[in-house]
Amino acid sequence: MDTRSRIAARVLEIAPFHVMEVQTAARALEAAGRSVTHMEIGEPDFPTPEPVLAAAHAAIAKGDVYYTAALGTPELRDAIAGHYRDRYRVAVDPGRIVVTAGSSAALLLTLALLVDRDDAILLADPGYPCNRHFVRTLEGEAVGVPVGPESEYQLTAAAIDAAWTPHTRGALIASPSNPTGTMVPGDEMARIAATVETRGGTLIVDEIYLGLSYAGAPQSALALSDRLFVINSFSKYFNMTGWRLGWLVAPEEHVRDLEKLAQNLYISPPTVSQRAALACFQPDTLAIVEARRLEFQARRDFLVPALRELGFGIPVTPTGGFFVYADCSRFGMDSERFCAAALAATGVAFTPGIDFGRHRAQAHVRFAYTIALDKLRDGVRRLATWLPTLV
Repeated sequence: MDTRSRIAARVLEIAPFHVMEVQTAARALEAAGRSVTHMEIGEPDFPTPEPVLAAAHAAIAKGDVYYTAALGTPELRDAIAGHYRDRYRVAVDPGRIVVTAGSSAALLLTLALLVDRDDAILLADPGYPCNRHFVRTLEGEAVGVPVGPESEYQLTAAAIDAAWTPHTRGALIASPSNPTGTMVPGDEMARIAATVETRGGTLIVDEIYLGLSYAGAPQSALALSDRLFVINSFSKYFNMTGWRLGWLVAPEEHVRDLEKLAQNLYISPPTVSQRAALACFQPDTLAIVEARRLEFQARRDFLVPALRELGFGIPVTPTGGFFVYADCSRFGMDSERFCAAALAATGVAFTPGIDFGRHRAQAHVRFAYTIALDKLRDGVRRLATWLPTLV
């Protein structure tokens, strides 16, 4: 049998990113001369802060472009530990911090460490699609647990306990979540951690949007236990998406094995990005990103009531990140057709819920408020002229 054109089964089971297809269609409209309001991509519109750019330029000028240790530079690991101390009032040993080539690499390392063939990881449905695809790539089973507004679209300790089987290895929580922008309350996160511990499993917490919280001082799950794996990123709060830099805080006994995996999978995180990221924790940079966090909050405060006024169902106000997950069922189309029709009719681009799971995915869409307020207002005005024609 000729196997040259055969590919691994895992590839066939990993769905494309529909948001990228929306973006491609939106850019084609722009190329044809149409004006498009982009609310499809979850990337901050703010540039990387100037002090971070200056630090990168200085590193390049010195020729500081060689491999670092697989775990990251000691200076950056120390700085991240200091960030947890100063912002979240949590003491984290820098030796537990693994700097990674983006938060995606942090999750890949964690799952490669934990998941054997047919091991199950529990995730909220809806949730970020790459999380379940990583589990599948490693021959595990991503088990989506349906969640809704009654739990603020988050897993609960009770839901985890009910879904647990002999094959379950652990649970992955995202707080704040993509696509819903909701967070797990601190007391519920404590119950989740206790439940997973009692079950003999492992809890992984994705905190990449934790810096963009709008409901009081955010709390890291690291305050609950040193047995957790916590993932974070320089992409969202620090506006460094293309620099591909993240980190992982792991239990001490697993750091050596994570180091071995990192050495083999990508050698080391990007050197210039690490030198630049040291400037993220300077007071001038923190002042910049905090002002931007408040701007994101102002955008949310405009967009959520505006979408509700247009007829979208948003039963839970997002408290973090920069997404709104909205029920579009009253407009009479499934989410994929609705997004395509809205783009064609109004030039407003947003994402169908089918990207984020199966539970009522055809009834939901995701809006990203990663554009300026005047552009958000324009997008709402465009939708307001079209949506009444549908109902």
